[in-house]
Parts: sequence; C-alpha cells; structure tokens
Amino acid sequence: MASQAVSSPSPEVSNLATPINSTGIIKFFIGNLPVYRNGLSAQRRGVEVGMAHGYLLIGPFTMLGPLRHTDQAYLAGLGATIGLVAILTACLSLYTSTNPGPPLPSVAVPTAPANLKDKKGWSDFTSAFFIGGAGGAAFGYVLLANIPVLSSFSILSAG
Repeated sequence: MASQAVSSPSPEVSNLATPINSTGIIKFFIGNLPVYRNGLSAQRRGVEVGMAHGYLLIGPFTMLGPLRHTDQAYLAGLGATIGLVAILTACLSLYTSTNPGPPLPSVAVPTAPANLKDKKGWSDFTSAFFIGGAGGAAFGYVLLANIPVLSSFSILSAG
C-alpha cells in the first residue's frame, strides 16, 4: 500500500485552519496589517510597524517603570522605549543577515509581499522600523509630557 499525500495543512507546518484564523473578518484584518497590505514599499511597512511599537511601548515604560512617580518618568519611559526598539532592530538585523527565504503561504494570508521576500527588502524594513519606532516613542512622549496642557482644552476635559 502506497501512502498518499495529505492535501490539508499539517500540524508540523503550523498552518492549521482554525475558527480564529480562517474566518473572513480575521483574514481581512490580517491582510490589512502594514506588513501584508498591498502597494506599500518596505520602508513604509517598517515605519508603520515601528511607529505602532514605539507609540504603544512608551506608556507601560512610563507608567509602570521604576521612576513612575518622579519628574523623570516620561524621559525614562522614552529612553527605555527607544532602547527596546533598538534591541528589536538588532534582532531584525540578525534575521536579515541570515538571508531569509521566501515566506510560506499561510491560512490567513496566502501570499507575502514581494518586497519582503529578499534580503534588501528586509534591510529596508529594518532601518525604517527603527526610525518609525523612535518617532512613535517621541510622539508618545510629547503627548504624555503635555497632559496638563491637553486636558485644559474643553474638548478633552470630562466635564
């Protein structure tokens, strides 16, 4: 008896269709993330992903860090966020240096963008990720440092 190849995704490839990753709304959401959205350059993808990371990471570092009740909390949060973005950029650089192969198709997104299938595209993404991450952290810092000014506007005040 000859063994027949199974056409469904196998658990060894980690590509199983589940009710979470194979529904239409999830496929739409994942397909519209910056890393999979059609028509973007690798630099634009990197800036968008980096800005999201930098902007969202500064809050926990500022509000939960060891200097949270001091005057330096916002600067410490900014420094910690830029430090983590730099570490993440170094990790992306290490990944880029391994000359990654083309990504495998997944259940949610059947094809990866063409500009992330080679070393140059990943290198462009990585450098733009750092710029976007530092910019997102700086924007978050400006907002956090100016909470008293922003809350004085009637549109932002609660009552």
